[in-house]
Amino acid sequence: MSRRDRLKGLFDDTAQELAAANSEDETPMRGPAGPVRSMALTLGRMEEESRAMQEALLSGERVVELDPELIDMSFVRDRLAELPQDIADELVRSIEEDGQEVPILVRRHPQHDTRYQVVYGHRRLQALRLLGRKVQAIIRKLDDVDVVIAQGIENSARRNLSYIERAVFAFNLECKGFERPVIMRALSTDKTELSKLISVAKSIPMEAIMAIGAAPAAGRRKWIALAQGWTSATTSRLRGLLGSEDFAAQGSDRRFDLVVAELEKKPERHEAREYEWFPKRDGKIKGRIRSAGDSFTIALKTGDAADFGGYIARRLDELYEAFKAGK
Repeated sequence: MSRRDRLKGLFDDTAQELAAANSEDETPMRGPAGPVRSMALTLGRMEEESRAMQEALLSGERVVELDPELIDMSFVRDRLAELPQDIADELVRSIEEDGQEVPILVRRHPQHDTRYQVVYGHRRLQALRLLGRKVQAIIRKLDDVDVVIAQGIENSARRNLSYIERAVFAFNLECKGFERPVIMRALSTDKTELSKLISVAKSIPMEAIMAIGAAPAAGRRKWIALAQGWTSATTSRLRGLLGSEDFAAQGSDRRFDLVVAELEKKPERHEAREYEWFPKRDGKIKGRIRSAGDSFTIALKTGDAADFGGYIARRLDELYEAFKAGK
């Protein structure tokens, strides 16, 4: 029995057992359990790689062995995070036990004659690096446009990039100077949808997107809603949440939900306080101070107010550094 048949049989048996157990529970399962998800991804990957191998063989391309240390990542990133650890471990075990069954696709590095650049097969490449093995690869002559289209089409066929990963991929390509028709081909999308993807990635700061992660369960509608309501005040409000260890320890979908929940809370209202300031030694100048939430203003009046105000302004950096150092 082939490896694929063994895995498929095991997958079917496990899925049936989980379905039977689930029928006795009033709460429906939201998604496959870890082992089932892992095997499903493995089977799907095997099918995809089998097709890729057939296409390569039919085109007459030769498979060569390369040192993985001579292969660089693609010049444009399409994922916000690596594989979950359990799936990554399964990929490493699979290649360790059965070898690399399908080659990756690379091109000659455009800036280094002795190096290569991966087009697709990033995860297989990483697994083989961990195992210390040579990489079976097909070397194809491709320009930058060919690379992004091939990379995008592979991801579209797999359907495993989340909405925000597609948005960031589109935005990165535009920032690198690729025209929108090329990006549309790479993402297999139309002009209107591409505009929405790029708008989402532009509206939400990249540090916030990276902190949240791929959030595959969030989907198009939720990400667009988040982007439409994002302002500079949103960034300030979420800074503490996004930088916390508890937030980072959550799964990506949970992090997205926490961000939405935080923004749905009504911000605390702080009553404005106003008071006057007078110098202890000289009464020729006075100031009116107003504190309201995240706003703090000082207005100086009479005497040498302009000179004193300029003195403060010139030393704001120094004062702020002293403030931070004293915390």
